[in-house]
Parts: sequence; C-alpha cells; structure tokens
Amino acid sequence: MSCQALYLCSQAIQFMTDRYDLIELSKANDKLQAYVKEGPKGLTIDFSDAQAVKQLNKALLMFHFNVSYWDFPDAYLCPPIPGRMAYVDAIAQVLSNENKGRTPKGHKVSGLDVGTGASLIYPILATKEYGWTMIASEIDPEALESGNKILEENTDLQSRIDLKEQENKDNFFKRLISKEDHIDFSMCNPPYFADIDEARKANQRKNKNLHEKKNREDRNFGGKHHELVYPGGEKNFIFRMIEQSRSYGNNIMWFSCLVSNKSLLPALRSKLKHVEAESFFVKDLSIGKKRSRMICWSFLNEKQRSKWVKIKWT
Repeated sequence: MSCQALYLCSQAIQFMTDRYDLIELSKANDKLQAYVKEGPKGLTIDFSDAQAVKQLNKALLMFHFNVSYWDFPDAYLCPPIPGRMAYVDAIAQVLSNENKGRTPKGHKVSGLDVGTGASLIYPILATKEYGWTMIASEIDPEALESGNKILEENTDLQSRIDLKEQENKDNFFKRLISKEDHIDFSMCNPPYFADIDEARKANQRKNKNLHEKKNREDRNFGGKHHELVYPGGEKNFIFRMIEQSRSYGNNIMWFSCLVSNKSLLPALRSKLKHVEAESFFVKDLSIGKKRSRMICWSFLNEKQRSKWVKIKWT
C-alpha cells in the first residue's frame, strides 16, 4: 500500500468505524475478524497494517454495496471507500444541479473514470449507489486483468461498466471517446508526485502522523509507479488533462479531477480561462479529518447543458 493510500485509509475509515460496527463488517468479510482488536475507544484495527486496511475496505463494499468479490494485487493502491464515495457523491450533486435539484439515477447517466486502477473502485460505487453506466480506462495490463476479474465475479456490474485499455499514458480521452458519445461526467484521481523521492518523503511524513517507526517504511510503502508519479507532478497532469479536454467539450458535459495540493488552484483556474472553459468551480470534499477538493469544468453553457439533460435523461 502506498504512503498516500495508507494515510487516506487511516483517516477516512476511522470516521466510518465511529459509525459502523466492526463486528457486523466482519460478518460480511470474515477475513477482517483476524485484524479486529480492542482499542482505547472500543474495537478497532491497526491502520498501519496494509492487509487490515484492505480487508476493512473489502468489508465495507460487501456490507454496504453488496459486492460479492473485490480483490487486487497488494502492490496497487488500496482505495479508502468513504473518501472515494465522497467524490462520487459530489459528482451526483453536480448532476443534480443540472436536473432541478433531483439526483439523476439509472443507466441513462454515464461517466468516465480516467485511470481506474486495479480496484475499479469509482465505477463500482457509481454503479452500485446510483445505477449509472461507466467507462473505466487504465494503462497498466495487470490492473486491467484485476479489473476484468472483478467484473467476471460480479455479474451485475458487467452490463454497467466498460473497462477499456488506454495505450498512451499521456492521453486521457483519445481512443476512449468517439465523436458521437455524450458522457455526463469524467472523474480522475491523479498521481500526486513528480518523482519517487518526493513520494518517499511523503510516506515518511505519513508514517510519523501514524506514530510509526522509521523502519516500518517498507511495510506500508507501495503503489505502482504510474499511480504515484507523473512527470511534473499533479500540476502537469491536470494541466494536460485540461488542455486535452478542450477537444471533447461537446462530448462530456462536466469534466472533473481531484486536487490534492490546494496551492495549485489559482494556476488551474488560470489554465481553465486560457482554454476558454464556459464554467468551472472548485468543490471542497471532506471525510472525517481528511480535506480534499475537486475541480470541475464545462465547455457548455447553461442553456446547452439544459438541452443535454432534457434529451439524454428523459
């Protein structure tokens, strides 16, 4: 598990353990039981243990979303379910604003997850919670194999999630979106680091926050290189996405991306003005003590979006 994933899991899932019964979650996923222990405030798990966190996430999916199978190689990021759900819910709110305050549900609503990872987590949550159809893109062959295995074992997801290979890591929409497509939103959790040394330093800070000893780094540092690192870091990744989105402004109603570094927001706003986005805004996301945000933009004006909704969702 990566430094990033471990920290997010420890913050977000702690919030959920304050609300949900670990005993009940263990009934949904019996492998979790081995990691449940008494803590100062009741039952808990060791959030520095990557396997414990993974089994807790699996239990949350099984218990709350009726997912029958969810697994992936340990080298990949372990997504914290509450934090990922917060992003999906935020997208739902954006879409409801286009629908007179009513959250659109069902297969007529479609989305694109750019870089879905080995866990396929955003498409699973979007489909299970709202019934949307999803395109999920991924560049890594092993992650694609993992995602296909999840789809094979969860037959109810097969008609709602289209897992596609993206051959070029620098392309976000090309080969995935055709001229005839009308997709309601895109979403993305970008790599945050410019190089692996930056990622390792972040891991050490997270370890300190979790009261971990320095020699525990090998235990909880993980994540595939492309999940953690992009040349130029998060800023360059999102800049490139914004630039490419301009060519698909008539095919996707709302583009979105998570932003970890708040200091990037002024530059991102300037970039969106430069590409002449019709509308854009930042929405804060929070789960427990963790603070994050997503940036959304559209090349369609309000009248065009209203027409889009009327034609596509009714």
